[in-house]
Amino acid sequence: MLSLCSNGFGSLSLLGLMGSKTFGNVLTSGKTKPLSPQPSHFEPKAKNVIFLYMDGGVSHVDTFDPKPLLAKENGNPMKMRIEPTQFNNNGGVLKSPWEFKKYGQSGIEVSDLFPHVATCVDDLAIIRSMVSEFSEHTNANYFLHTGHGLQGRPSMGTWISYGLGSENQNLPGFVVLNGGLIPSGGLDNFNNGFLPAHYQGSIFQSGESPVANINKSEPIPKLQRNKLDFVRQLDKRLLGRIGHTDEIESAITNYELAYRMQDTVPELTDLRGESSRIKKLYGFDAKYAHTRTYARQCLIARRLVERGVRFVELT
Repeated sequence: MLSLCSNGFGSLSLLGLMGSKTFGNVLTSGKTKPLSPQPSHFEPKAKNVIFLYMDGGVSHVDTFDPKPLLAKENGNPMKMRIEPTQFNNNGGVLKSPWEFKKYGQSGIEVSDLFPHVATCVDDLAIIRSMVSEFSEHTNANYFLHTGHGLQGRPSMGTWISYGLGSENQNLPGFVVLNGGLIPSGGLDNFNNGFLPAHYQGSIFQSGESPVANINKSEPIPKLQRNKLDFVRQLDKRLLGRIGHTDEIESAITNYELAYRMQDTVPELTDLRGESSRIKKLYGFDAKYAHTRTYARQCLIARRLVERGVRFVELT
């Protein structure tokens, strides 16, 4: 199943799981830190993943996947049976309005939409063989994120966080940078499924306060620490009565992580140390507000992986 998630991202975590001595007891309370880095038999080639998911973005046939037959048949009726869409309005063949050219030593074809990306095409791996079993947005999103068309399965970010752990115990292993639109299917796209809840995606919003409910509630740090310790004792007492329960164990883990994030998140999102040149390269001076928001999220994604977060998805 892991190999189905977004062209095999999940295989990165599978290597970690197969070689991890902690596999099997990672779920057991108190035996290991769930977000600690996990060893593997094989040295992973990729340490982190930044998944740019522009839901509702441009078509592949207008970007990196030229279809000469579309141009040849432009304006003609389809020669195959096409099932009616929800609008029941199937048109004829339509070619891409953009031209494709070959770039780099690889000769990969890129459309005129991406003149700058085209200059570094030799550094890209462009996959033109991906298919989906679903035409409906919600099920297609589940399929993309989990390898299955129905909700309830762990997201690929969850699998990678679970299999490889995080290199930073003060940040989640799986972060979703929400630029204003959650894909169809909602938060189930980032769900933990049947894995422990502390591996699910943590949502960071755009703006000055990206994470809800992590502001320091007490002016004196020791007072807040004492309150958190008291809640932890209550939760552990409940665990002692009812036994292993993922919801409670994950709540304990998440409380502790949120406490540590009170200091790490403000530093993470403070971009004053980034130079004007870097900000311009990311698009901070773009004409459109949505582009500027996405530029900020991309820069934060870079800062997250620099700090050891395994999987970052931008929506």
